Amino acid sequence: MMGRLMIEGVQLFGHHGATQEERERGQLFSLDLELELDFPSQDDLAHTVDYVRVIEIAQRVNQDQSFQLLESFARVVAEEVLSHLSPVRRVRVRVCKGRPPLPPGMHVESVAAEVVRGR
Repeated sequence: MMGRLMIEGVQLFGHHGATQEERERGQLFSLDLELELDFPSQDDLAHTVDYVRVIEIAQRVNQDQSFQLLESFARVVAEEVLSHLSPVRRVRVRVCKGRPPLPPGMHVESVAAEVVRGR
């Protein structure tokens, strides 16, 4: 039975951004992930995708790389999930950055980028 596993609000402190200052200072990012996969007929974690493993993949990407673009961050997380978790048929990753640096007079609560990748 095809289903969706949703992991929302993964909080990661990372050194990503378009400016050198953002990358040096670092900031909090929030990730939402949605995975499409066949749900198991047994009530057993060994027969599905462990969401802890998904979060570990996102954490590793965040720690090992620095991205200028939210789009790149989301894309690499999606590619890594597909690469390491074979039951996942499709993944959606949304990366959100709160209160991005903007010119004077411009204010937004957050900006986000979302990618979808599948097999």
